Amino acid sequence: MKNTGMNFRHLYYFWVVAKEGGITRASERLGLAVQTISTQLALLEQSLGKSLFSQQGRRLVLNESGELALAYADQIFMLGEQMQEALGDADSDKTRLTVGISDSLPKLTAFRLLEATTALARPVRLVCFENKFEALLGDLALHKLDLVLTDRPVRSGTTLRVFSHQLLESGTMVVGAPALAARYKAAFPANLNGAPFLLPTRNNDLRGKIDEWFEQQGVRPDVVGEFEDNALLNTFGRRGLGLFFATAALASEVKAQFGAVLIGHVPQVREQVYAISNERKIKHPGVEAILASGRQDGSKPA
Repeated sequence: MKNTGMNFRHLYYFWVVAKEGGITRASERLGLAVQTISTQLALLEQSLGKSLFSQQGRRLVLNESGELALAYADQIFMLGEQMQEALGDADSDKTRLTVGISDSLPKLTAFRLLEATTALARPVRLVCFENKFEALLGDLALHKLDLVLTDRPVRSGTTLRVFSHQLLESGTMVVGAPALAARYKAAFPANLNGAPFLLPTRNNDLRGKIDEWFEQQGVRPDVVGEFEDNALLNTFGRRGLGLFFATAALASEVKAQFGAVLIGHVPQVREQVYAISNERKIKHPGVEAILASGRQDGSKPA
């Protein structure tokens, strides 16, 4: 068998550059100098006797050899991660499941989906990380996560080899702390004109739908707060600092956890929940349970 002298460290740097879409982003993720990574790529190409990237303007784009090398690198590092997990699980009575949760996703929704793992024959040890959507996708592509739960699908045309699965869909409702809700419950939704509202920031997919609904209803709310983190938004809402939108399919949970009173249903403003996964040769039972739970739950008409 021909010995190329390939160094797996060089292959790993190539893999990260391909996943991140460039040397600069790869250097930021790895905490290394751009020149260091460029040198490692050059050494890998020298050992293989093949160029792996083509220059397009200021961008590096995988060529045909690079695409083939990436496919093999995906399998090498994916299997390495799975071997490490399997050996770690062999000394434990639990299977580790690492999930990234988008900061814009309602935590009650995340809990409902993750709860499906408690029914597995072998117990699951959940490890959950919260971050922004783009950062979680990067970690998923690098196999640092088994699954990402979020409120949006991956856009078509991405270079990341990940897959979007829609799990839930639900209408929303306007709710508020009892004292505040009592002032705005009558004549919904016209009574919301001038009402204090806590809303997601504009980079949240739901915000655009809310703004469109307000415009259709001729309502001009008093936006007293905008939040990237859904949990923080709900905390302010529970304190009575503003009305807020909540998932209609979770009405009983929202009332129990936040003491929120229903003011009116908004079926036109719909929330979607997606699970983003990468391709694995060995299926994770926890991931399969979450996907199956979403398929069984289906779309909510509320």
